[in-house]
Amino acid sequence: MRRHSPLPLFAATALAVTLAACGGDDDAGTTSPAELRPVTLVLDWTPNTNHGGIYLADANGWYTDAGIDLEIIQPGTAGGLQAVATGSAEFAISVQESLVPAQAEGVPVTSVAAIVQHNTSSLLALASTGIGGPADLPGHRYGGWGGPLERALLDRLVECAEGDPTAVDFVEVGNTDYRVGLESGAFDVVWVYDGWDKLRLEQAGVDVTTIPFIEHADCIPDWYTPLIATSNTLVADDPELVEAFISATARGYDAAIADPGAAADALLAAAPELDEALVRASADYLAGQFTADADRWGEQSPEVWEQFVAFLTDTELLDHAPSDISAWYTNDFLP
Repeated sequence: MRRHSPLPLFAATALAVTLAACGGDDDAGTTSPAELRPVTLVLDWTPNTNHGGIYLADANGWYTDAGIDLEIIQPGTAGGLQAVATGSAEFAISVQESLVPAQAEGVPVTSVAAIVQHNTSSLLALASTGIGGPADLPGHRYGGWGGPLERALLDRLVECAEGDPTAVDFVEVGNTDYRVGLESGAFDVVWVYDGWDKLRLEQAGVDVTTIPFIEHADCIPDWYTPLIATSNTLVADDPELVEAFISATARGYDAAIADPGAAADALLAAAPELDEALVRASADYLAGQFTADADRWGEQSPEVWEQFVAFLTDTELLDHAPSDISAWYTNDFLP
C-alpha cells in the first residue's frame, strides 16, 4: 500500500470527483426500494478502517431502515467537497484542513459529524535515528508533500521545543512508499496515521518511534480528520435526510466501537484486497478513538474548531480571520 497523504487538499476551490462506485446495499432492511431516497457518499480515500462504521451500517441494512439507498463512491484526486457543494453528492468524508479553507473561500459546506474524536496523526521515524520528540527534529530531513500546513506545524513544534525550525530539511516526496524512503535514508521522519501506517510498520517488525500530535496540543491544535460534510442547501432544505443519514451512520460507528471485528468484516467484504491482519488491528485501535472522551460519536467541540482556525490564521494559512465560524459545523443532527 502506498503512503496516504495527510493533507488531501488545502486549496479547495478546484475540487472535482470521479464517481467510481464501490459500495451500497439495496436489498437489506424491510423498506421497499421504491420508497428509498438515493444518497451518494464520497469517500476521502480508498476504503479503509476510518470508514468502518459506514460499511457496518450499510452491511446491516441500517441506511435502508432509514429510507436511504446509499451509494459509496471513491473520490478523484481533488476529493468530494465540490461534489457536495454543487449537489452532485449528498455527503462527503473530508478533513478539517481541507474544509476550513473551502469554507473561508465561500464553498457552501457544513461539517455534520467528526468521525474520529481526536487527531491520530504522528511524525514517525526509525528508532535508529534517535528522534524521540520535537527537539530532535533539527538536523534531520522531513519527507512530505510540500504543503504549507506541514511546514507550519513542524515549525511550531520545533519552536515550542526551543529549537531552530530552519534546521529541519524539508524534502518533497509526494505519494511514495515511506518505509522505503525511511530505510533508504531519503528522509528521516514522515507524517503518518497511527491507526494504519504505524500499525503496518509494527506488524512488519520495523522498530519505529513517533511524535503524536495529540501529545503536543499545548503547542499545536487538535483538529478533526476525518469528518462528514454536507451542503448548506441540504442542511436548510432537507434536514430530515441529514438526520436520517447521520443517525444510521452513528448507529454503525457505535456498533464498530462495541464490535470492531464486525466493522473489519464489513470493510473486508467491501474491499477484499485490503490486508486482513492490518484491517483487524486498525479496527481494534479505532474502536477506542471514535468517541474517545466525548459523550457520543460525532461530537464536535467549539474549542477544537476555534483553535484550529486560529492556528491557520496566525500562521497566515488563511488570508483573514473569519468573523464567525459557528455555521461551519453543527452537532444538531447527531442522535
